[in-house]
Amino acid sequence: MLELLPVLRDRWSPRGFDPAHRLGRHDVDVLLEAARWAPSAGNSQPWAFHVALRETPEWDALAEHLAGSSRPWASQASALVVNLSHVHVEDTDWEYSEFSIYDLGQAVAHMTIQAHSMGLACRQFRAFDKDAIVQLLEVPQHWDVVTMTAIGRASSKAVRGPRASQRDAVITWDCCTDR
Repeated sequence: MLELLPVLRDRWSPRGFDPAHRLGRHDVDVLLEAARWAPSAGNSQPWAFHVALRETPEWDALAEHLAGSSRPWASQASALVVNLSHVHVEDTDWEYSEFSIYDLGQAVAHMTIQAHSMGLACRQFRAFDKDAIVQLLEVPQHWDVVTMTAIGRASSKAVRGPRASQRDAVITWDCCTDR
């Protein structure tokens, strides 16, 4: 498979987590540090994370707002992380960074790869009641809840799904190819 790094090649997003696994505070700190090292436009780092560990009141409050499609597997994860993007300058309608959502994605990707290197798995998702999460966390208007990430150890029963081929994932236009 070309010369792809094993940590990238072997990473996957399970739909099942080991409900007995617990994530320690040190592990959470390492994951957040990996996100902090992600590149961002102008080094603006326009992201924030709200971490809730399973079996805490914060976890219960977040889990209450999971959609039916994500609840079965996300409720088994060791942590739920709300991923937020800084979209506006406070008290204005000025864009904070036109790249804030892209930069958040980079930070979540860094966290995901770090998790994999630690024997953990992540599944990013948007199947939750966004308005309820915004209200629960009292998210200021200049921030946006974009996605959540479930983190934990993959269940031994979880099955890795197929991955699109490179040919299916890359689009070329006639103007950009040799004729």
